[in-house]
Amino acid sequence: MFTRSIGKIRGLQQCATPNGKFAILALDHRNNLRNLLHIQDQDPNTDERMAAFKQDVVKALANSCSAFLLDPLYGAAQNIVSQTLPGNCGLLVALEETGYTGDPSARESQILPNWSAAKIKRMGGSAVKLLVYYHPESPTHTHIEDLVSKAADDCQKADIPFFLEVLSYSLDPLQKKLEGNERMEVILKSAEKLTLLGADVLKAEFPLDINTERDFDSWETACKELTRKSTIPWILLSASVNFEVFLQQVKAACMAGAAGVAAGRAVWKEATDLNGQDRINFLQNVACKRMQMLSELVDDLAAPWFASLEPARIEIDWFRTYS
Repeated sequence: MFTRSIGKIRGLQQCATPNGKFAILALDHRNNLRNLLHIQDQDPNTDERMAAFKQDVVKALANSCSAFLLDPLYGAAQNIVSQTLPGNCGLLVALEETGYTGDPSARESQILPNWSAAKIKRMGGSAVKLLVYYHPESPTHTHIEDLVSKAADDCQKADIPFFLEVLSYSLDPLQKKLEGNERMEVILKSAEKLTLLGADVLKAEFPLDINTERDFDSWETACKELTRKSTIPWILLSASVNFEVFLQQVKAACMAGAAGVAAGRAVWKEATDLNGQDRINFLQNVACKRMQMLSELVDDLAAPWFASLEPARIEIDWFRTYS
């Protein structure tokens, strides 16, 4: 059982379906999206092209998800000011600088300069999202843990929910991604350690290496273990797998206790190769249908985020000491 403050509860409600499940469309990509859109480093229209793509996606999918995850550079403010983002749709805003610094086997994540949880709350955001690259045995693990704790404190002060996204990596510089049993061990250990530091929802990778383990029962078992290790509700990220695979991952995760999904490239990736009306048609038909399928699956199978919430007693003069 856990308790949450008034502002955090309200923010989590705004990000979830009426049944308390998360069907979030992730669109906070920066470097990855720039590459997908084939934008050259010195392109003078970079900002406009990035912002336009995000507005196309938000406009087309606004009625098929419970919330959007957007970045502060190209997505969050632009979609509010243009009124592309509906007022009844939740808004998570990224806190971190894109990418990482340091050695690939000792990665360091950073907060965007001059950006904060308080500013996200002030602009009308429903929740804060922080992405960290983490390996529990990396030389930088304490730096990442301190960063998560600091973000959690800032979100507590601003009374806004904190979604923590954790991306694993290999300590072997010659190995791009974790594989086999090591992948599951690192993801589970990371969830066990980092969810104790004050976040409200864990945004997690699928815990198994699907290239070596294709049995659905094993997928569900691994997700149950992730539910057990995480001390807070967790949602599944799509990690650029194709939609058909992600759909099965979501099914396994939700049957095992996940509170929903944050789906990104699995939903909209192909739109980056299209322009004009072709892009709009794809988003309004294919991408929208994909997100609707995910939302329906989540609402049918996922655990509500408040399943273990212990309601606090509200005294009549609560507002006098609220800070």
